[in-house]
Order: sequence, then C-alpha cells, then structure tokens
Amino acid sequence: MYSVKLVLYLLLDLICSGCAFRPLVIMHGILSGAEKMVFLVQEIEKAHPGTKIYNCDKYGGWSSLENTWRQVAEFRNYLDEIGKMHSDGINLVGYSQGGLIARAAIQTLPFHNVKTFISLSSPQAGQFGASFLRLIFPDLAANNAYELFYSNVGQHISIANYWNDPVEQDLYFKFSKFLPIINNEVKTLNSTQYKNALLRLNKMILVGGPNDGVITPWESSHFGFFNQTLNTVPLHKRQIYMADTIGLKTLETNGKLIIVIKPFVHHLTWHTNQRVIREVILPYLD
Repeated sequence: MYSVKLVLYLLLDLICSGCAFRPLVIMHGILSGAEKMVFLVQEIEKAHPGTKIYNCDKYGGWSSLENTWRQVAEFRNYLDEIGKMHSDGINLVGYSQGGLIARAAIQTLPFHNVKTFISLSSPQAGQFGASFLRLIFPDLAANNAYELFYSNVGQHISIANYWNDPVEQDLYFKFSKFLPIINNEVKTLNSTQYKNALLRLNKMILVGGPNDGVITPWESSHFGFFNQTLNTVPLHKRQIYMADTIGLKTLETNGKLIIVIKPFVHHLTWHTNQRVIREVILPYLD
C-alpha cells in the first residue's frame, strides 16, 4: 500500500510533468553579475522544476558601466539567439539597470518572441538621485552630475545614458544618446519599431516600491518621474503615457501592463527577497 504522502507526491509530480514553463532569461543589475542572480535562479527552479533558465553573464562588474547602447546591442543578440531556440516564446526578467537594458533590447528586436517581461526596480524613466550616484561616484552630487554626464565624454558611461536631470532638460536632450531615444521622446527612424516591438509582449510587469532607496524617484520603475520643480508626476499623467509614445497606454488598455507597488523592499534585495519572488515574479512566469 502506498502512503498518502507518497500518493500526493506522485500526483504532484505527474501534474508538474505536464506543465511546461517557458524558458527564462535573466539580466543582472549595475556593478553586479550573473553570480548575484543565483538565488533568484534557485528559487524559480524550486517552484517551477524543469524551467530552462539563461542567467546572462555579460557585462558583469565594472563592465556594466560601459555605454548602454553597446550593452543593449550585445544583450539583444544574446536574447535573439535564445529566442530562436525556443519557438514557443521566452520570458525575461531584468533587474535594476538590467531591466532598462532588457527593455531596450526588446524594442530593438522587431520580431522578438518575448512573451512576458518583468522589470524589477529599473530606472525606466531615468535616474536623478544621489543614492544611486554614491554606488559609483561617492563625491558627485546629483545637482551637478549633469556637468559630467551631459558631455561627449560622460556619455560613454551607462549611468549618464539614462541620467535625467529635470532642471537641465535642454542639456538632457542635447547630449543624452540613449534614454530620450528609446523612450521616443525624440523622433528617430526607429521610433515606430520601438513602439511596435513592445506591443508584441503578452505581459509587461513593472515592479517598484517607495522604500527602494536607490532608484530616484522610485516611481521611475513605473515610468513616473520628476517635473522641473522636482514634484513627481505619475505614469498616467506623463506624456509618454498620454501620447502612447512607446505603447504603454495600449498595453494597459489591453490588460497587458501590470504595475506592482511593493513597499518595504530595499533596492539591493529585490532579487533575493523571497516574498517578492513568490508574489511578483513567479505568478507571471508561465
């Protein structure tokens, strides 16, 4: 006679064997690397046995400060190769700067097969805050960082490519070669592609929270940002949404944009917090 416990285990194993979770690609954050995402990998493997996970090891450590477009191009090729191996589609999680790079990679792949994209506390509308700067430039203040970042030399640094000084918008549009382009704040030959590529997603989950302590404003993780008087303007009142610049409004109208606010999570722990993994990552990995 089989024990009840054994029967339940065999039944669960039988059910799970019929479940096919899509392959998952993970992109790490700034001054980090694939090794920092291992806990997340292990938690997903425990919850979703058999999931094929690609933990990207490109641009780890100090190389994560290299020009953002260079990182996007290499990660795009990496994502494209994986996508071609899995015709039924893949899922993608990007943490911190990695979420911005991942999103741009999607937009530069007009025929990608990413089904679900989870942006985990990423500066999608840019960054303007001293907490973030102290990670790399301890003596640089937010108010004068534009003097370095908004220059031809400064634009070789990844942070400079999405530094969004609300008081120095003229310089932002003059020198920034990444964020205003990928957000379609300026029109380019690729603007239509950047929007249409995002609209190919089945789900886009934007995760952030008020206790992040690094992404500034924290609402940038949801495409909210400061105005020129440093008051935060939420996503739904910003031009990028109202004009549907990159398709955020269309995604939400079609039930494909999900905004998650998670309090009491510090920026450095999003990818290792079991509650976050259980409640805002695992449920969307089909």
